[in-house]
Amino acid sequence: MKKIFLILVITAFYFTGFTQEIPRFNPDTIKTITLDSTVNIKAEKLNIETFINKVINDTSFYQSFRNMKRYSFIAENRIYTYDKKNKVDGKIYRKIKHNNSGPYKMEYLVKQDTGKVYKKNGKYQLYTVEMFDYIFMNAYNTDFVPNAPTGDGKGGTNEGYKDKLKTLIFNPGRPVKVPFIGSKTEIFTANMRQYYDYAFTSGTYLDSIPVYRFKVSVKPDLSSWTKDGIMIKELVTIFDKRNFNILGRYVDMKYGNMLFDFNVQMNIEMGYFGEDKLPTKITYQGNWDYPFKKEERASFLIVHKDYKLEKGK
Repeated sequence: MKKIFLILVITAFYFTGFTQEIPRFNPDTIKTITLDSTVNIKAEKLNIETFINKVINDTSFYQSFRNMKRYSFIAENRIYTYDKKNKVDGKIYRKIKHNNSGPYKMEYLVKQDTGKVYKKNGKYQLYTVEMFDYIFMNAYNTDFVPNAPTGDGKGGTNEGYKDKLKTLIFNPGRPVKVPFIGSKTEIFTANMRQYYDYAFTSGTYLDSIPVYRFKVSVKPDLSSWTKDGIMIKELVTIFDKRNFNILGRYVDMKYGNMLFDFNVQMNIEMGYFGEDKLPTKITYQGNWDYPFKKEERASFLIVHKDYKLEKGK
């Protein structure tokens, strides 16, 4: 069960108002957007359902990770862990060349670790960091290949956890089979919509791409008791106006009960490389607490660059 909860926290979008940002990274796609004005929905012939249906049914985000198999690129990964006073007590830096020219090869250009990173048995101190390696290293290797086997859905193996992870990342708004949490991810049901505000904004992404910014956030006038029971506090999705591709996703999640407590923000940004849309930046910051276990505090910054399309891919 611990693994399931941690995957939920770590991927809170790779998603999907009161937000409590942890002062480490500031993972919000809005930072790379110049906003113009509130969208005139009637003039644009858009409505809430247009955006909600696209968020739920989109497959392009998943396809973007699969498309990385056709490219060689450089990944820079920075991981920080923190003590109870939010002081850094562990640092991990990886600069990795992912070579897809021929059989896949991964080469560490830089590999640095300082502070409290590993246990005596060689495993990571924090399960959050272990899951980071599992998610993002395998993303380039096996997780996102076509026809990859799905999990057993029971949470008994890493395949089961991976299956839940994919739902949380690529299909926010759908239920996830996690005890005490499953239905809380369904923020677009008729019952849950009463708790959220919807905002549409027009803008420019990366100085040149015309976009819509669709923001779903908890209504500010709800009672504290109602707010505490809502897990997804904010879900922001960036749409390319020209083709309605999703170029960015930000999620703010916070929830606690007798079994666990977490507070997480995560963001993914995409960019165009030729005809393909590929991940360029992923940020995560979060606290996770579980009874009888050490509280885990960590933040990640992942940057992909120097994409090169390989022949025959």
